[in-house]
Amino acid sequence: MHIGLMMECDYQADRSQEQAFGDIFATASNAEEWGFDGVWLAERHFAPPGGIRPVPSVVSSPLIIAAAIAARTSRIRVGTAVLVLPLGHPVRMAEEVATIDNISQGRLDLGIGRSGLPWSYSGYDIPYAESRERFNEFFEVMQMAWTQEEFSHKGKYYDFQDVCVVPKPFQKPHPPLRYAATSRETFADMGKLGMPIFVGIGRTTVSDLAQAISEYRQAWKEAGHTGDGDVMLRMGAYVAEDMERAISDPKESTQFFYSGMQAPAPQSPQAWVDEQSPSVSQNPVDSQYEAVLRDRLAYGTPDVVTRRLQEIIDELGLSGIIMMPNVGGKIPRDRLSASIRLFGEEVAPRLTSGATKAGIA
Repeated sequence: MHIGLMMECDYQADRSQEQAFGDIFATASNAEEWGFDGVWLAERHFAPPGGIRPVPSVVSSPLIIAAAIAARTSRIRVGTAVLVLPLGHPVRMAEEVATIDNISQGRLDLGIGRSGLPWSYSGYDIPYAESRERFNEFFEVMQMAWTQEEFSHKGKYYDFQDVCVVPKPFQKPHPPLRYAATSRETFADMGKLGMPIFVGIGRTTVSDLAQAISEYRQAWKEAGHTGDGDVMLRMGAYVAEDMERAISDPKESTQFFYSGMQAPAPQSPQAWVDEQSPSVSQNPVDSQYEAVLRDRLAYGTPDVVTRRLQEIIDELGLSGIIMMPNVGGKIPRDRLSASIRLFGEEVAPRLTSGATKAGIA
């Protein structure tokens, strides 16, 4: 059972950029000390404090931050969740990923995806409508760069002849890959490819996810892959010593987050689409705090959060849980740190894998 910590690298108006980066490195070091298996970096673009984006953030270059965290830690794995492939260059990214994998001596995990944030593409002058095609070609090139001494490629977006990428990754054939499944059709597609996936609870519910994951596993088996798939869940969690604080501390931040999800997001370059949470349900999200506490979050004492997550692990057959500690990005730093510590020290050691129950080899 992998226990990870999601890092969206919040950048609030009461903090300077320098303080925001200091918070990142302190959080990663604490996560290692408090028993987490990995930290997972989001990728966010054009998200200043006070803007229209839901979570202001300084994590526009997650690979650079991953390298800095790797240099400051010794045990914990460092992952991306997710690296938005179509916004980069496949050869350059293959080089950078391989370099960080060597710096960390094989502690890098690579979560990849297309992102559900269209304004990121607008800022890079790339049509969001091209994101799927660009992702597929990018992914093909990047894998060749890692696994072939020299490669050539001619496609719609990229054309290379006799390219030799150095260094090659520390992990062979490359760092572990995991795709963010953010739409219903993606689940079966990733099952066919035999790709481990992230799933999330935000616009959806556990029961909706269960059906989508079932389709993923069915496609996995039909394609002849061994085992039964590999699914990690990203979920909002907050832990306090008593229930009153566990519910009241994150309330304002959580309500802010869910107020933007009462209905499906408009199809606009400025629209907020939550890429952490697959759109496996078309039902509007009930933004009442009591409803999201019941259906979409794990808030409570260590005992309550452990029971809640273990039930979900067993139901979905998960290989890992990634704590999303700051839903809405507005929880005060001291309370946030206390919650993360309680999760790492008291919840994480008690969670067991649901893989055996789900039939995963």
